[in-house]
Amino acid sequence: MRILHTADWHLGKRLEDFSRMEEQQAVLQEICEIADREEADAVLVAGDLFDTFNPPTEAVDLLYKTLKRLTANGRRPVIAIAGNHDSPDRIEAPDPLARACGIIFAGYPNSVVMPFTLESGLKVLQSDEGFLELLLPGTDVPLRVLLTPYANEYRLKTFLGHEENEEALRNVLQERWQSLAERFCDSRGVNILVTHLFMIKKGEPLPEEPEEEKPILHVGGTQAIFTENIPSRIQYTALGHLHRMHRIAGASNPVCYSGSPLSYSFAEADQQKYLLLVEAEPGETASVREIPLTRGKRLLRKKAQGMEEALQWLTENRDALVELTLVTDTFLTAMDRRKLNAVHPGIVSLIPEVVNATELMGHQPKQIDLNQSMEALFRDYFIHEKGQEPNEEIMQLFNEILAEEEET
Repeated sequence: MRILHTADWHLGKRLEDFSRMEEQQAVLQEICEIADREEADAVLVAGDLFDTFNPPTEAVDLLYKTLKRLTANGRRPVIAIAGNHDSPDRIEAPDPLARACGIIFAGYPNSVVMPFTLESGLKVLQSDEGFLELLLPGTDVPLRVLLTPYANEYRLKTFLGHEENEEALRNVLQERWQSLAERFCDSRGVNILVTHLFMIKKGEPLPEEPEEEKPILHVGGTQAIFTENIPSRIQYTALGHLHRMHRIAGASNPVCYSGSPLSYSFAEADQQKYLLLVEAEPGETASVREIPLTRGKRLLRKKAQGMEEALQWLTENRDALVELTLVTDTFLTAMDRRKLNAVHPGIVSLIPEVVNATELMGHQPKQIDLNQSMEALFRDYFIHEKGQEPNEEIMQLFNEILAEEEET
């Protein structure tokens, strides 16, 4: 059985003022082509389908069209769960129509998939809270999937009976997964866990969560589930949340984050993105192959020493989205900024780093005088943060905000 694992599409997400929709369309098209080329039997999308609870219409349209295409007219099941960016109700809302196409949504930890049979031969044989067993067209080997979408504290207490401490959550999840595995997951089928959680090997340091990502938090800090909590009968664990592809070492069977299909922050600068192809058969350890994704723009960071170096580097990397730090001995002028933007249309962030800025401003570092006016304090703050004086437009906006605050 060949299963594609992907996650963290974050449809509708922007990078500052830059829309990523065109790139998202391109990379999801690539995922569909890979699914066909590799003759995948099933597709798992491990959460964070959207970037917000209320995604734009174009993001919703892109999701449904992509999932529909991935099903290959109902022959290939697509199983998608909610992540911490998703509204579970929104994810499950199209369920009756989705099932008719071979798309299975799960928004909550206790979601139950209604049994169904399609003309293609795809069939849900049995289901329970957080579990389903499928029979795929042309095979007599069942696919068993344990489903654990992201759950915040309220959902954990409501649906899983979880109390507010880390060990209790691990115990509850382990007991729940173990019970399902013992009831449904024998060695005559392929047994998979798909979840959107923060998972590590016990004793290992916590990996960094994505920059600008909503962290998966719990009482006492970041809540990590351990690989030892996964039942031994599970042959592969498909994870979502971390944006870089990552295999957790030391587990008896593969436990992997597929990562996001695009780089969504400059913490992911120049990071290769992947789709994971899992090959599994009953009673055997699954194998995992990384398939590079190529259609998204690269995110690049550069620290340039002066305008000449900056302009040359920008010219050489016009197809990327960039964060440029420009080291100069004078403040950037409006003309400098126009030159840079004329050379490269994808400058997301321009950070001036002025050498000897305090001398250019005619004063030495000093403590903040809180007796100054709000306008003077703001000017000092702007100079400290940006290395240059705020222009007239910024000061006008600031004074308008002050005036509104005084009125209220």
